[in-house]
Amino acid sequence: MLASLSREIIRKKRDGQELSQSDINSFVSGIVSGHVSDSQIAAFCMAVFLNRFNLDECVLLTQAMAHSGQVINWQEEGINAPVIDKHSTGGVGDKVSLILAPILAACEVYVPMISGRGLGHTGGTLDKMTAIPGYNVQPSLSDFKAIVKQVGCAIIGQTGDIAPADKRIYAVRDVTATVSTKDLITPSILSKKMAAGLTGLVMDVKWGNGAFMQTVDEAIELAKAIGKVANNGGLPTTAVITDMNQVLGHSAGNAVEVRESIEFLTGTYRDSRLLEITIALCSHMLLLSNPNLSPAEAEKTVRITLDNGKAAEKFATMVKALGGPGDIMDNYDTYLPKAAIIKPVLAPADGFITGMKTRDIGLAVIELGGGRIRSEDEIDYAVGISHILPLGTAVKKSDPLLTLHAKNDEDWQAINTTLLSCIAIGENPVDIAPVVHSVLLPDTL
Repeated sequence: MLASLSREIIRKKRDGQELSQSDINSFVSGIVSGHVSDSQIAAFCMAVFLNRFNLDECVLLTQAMAHSGQVINWQEEGINAPVIDKHSTGGVGDKVSLILAPILAACEVYVPMISGRGLGHTGGTLDKMTAIPGYNVQPSLSDFKAIVKQVGCAIIGQTGDIAPADKRIYAVRDVTATVSTKDLITPSILSKKMAAGLTGLVMDVKWGNGAFMQTVDEAIELAKAIGKVANNGGLPTTAVITDMNQVLGHSAGNAVEVRESIEFLTGTYRDSRLLEITIALCSHMLLLSNPNLSPAEAEKTVRITLDNGKAAEKFATMVKALGGPGDIMDNYDTYLPKAAIIKPVLAPADGFITGMKTRDIGLAVIELGGGRIRSEDEIDYAVGISHILPLGTAVKKSDPLLTLHAKNDEDWQAINTTLLSCIAIGENPVDIAPVVHSVLLPDTL
């Protein structure tokens, strides 16, 4: 009975018809119970991708997915303080979550961050945290709540209790080319956030050749779509529109991005664009948590917390609480896996770096083994790219453009050629887009 009902629901959307609340609730229930197969989820996602959802359908799917498991009530856990999270629509080298969560926790804002694995060409926060030996990305829901209460933040994957319907849909979208439609992005993001019991959300909506949204207008359209659903669901949301026409920070991969994040938190090295976007997102999270703050006060608080070492301490405490090494900040180079072959890719000519095929760089990391082509693929956490020079940098022939971390010489040679085709070198410098394009506050979404 459920199988035939699911087939009819897929047929309706395939034919461009509007799904009812009963249709959507039935399909989501079937996903959770296992009566809906992965092939049916794939067909449903493709039907939505091709025929779209209206706002009502999007709200209904979000609510059904959010309530497909437990919804956390933090007041019942003894937390009577702001519970805020941030979500990025995905980019290459986006390790902001690793830095942002401990900053906010050090500012006495609770951050229960339920993250995902890589989607398409983008890296996943969960895969990055898994590169830390012993770190448990799948604690029980009770442990997750206890760690958030104790530490102030926890970065984990979806437990079986939180939006379980989204967990299955998310995995299927990754391997069926249905990642980029806002009608599936929005429910996926917001169902987890609503189930996590947030009092506020900041969205990092990316645009550019390394983002799912290629233009600023598309990014703003997605931000407004998410904002409408979120605000209608009682979740105040701010959207920050950011640039993804180059790798964010200097690394792309898993262990290499954890290494950069730790160096950022400890002040060893801070990429200027990564710093700017982190401060912007953290500041808007603080503003959601305390409307009496001015933007200048919020930014000052973030900078002080980053510079006085308290954010680094929070990261270390979180890692230890989730089973990782307690001395990760001092000995990260010992713990994080390293690739067998680590060599620079050299500039083929004099000039300026004028462009990056950022999406292709993300795909190159996957080809190295740092991401999944199929949902069951194992990840090599050691491989990736580091020390990537930013757009606008002047280079001489044979200067290092980046460092490539590969598991063998054959992979290094193949991806070296790929990466050289991804980086344009011209005679004259070019204008670089600002990393923060614009901000959409809750009352404008």
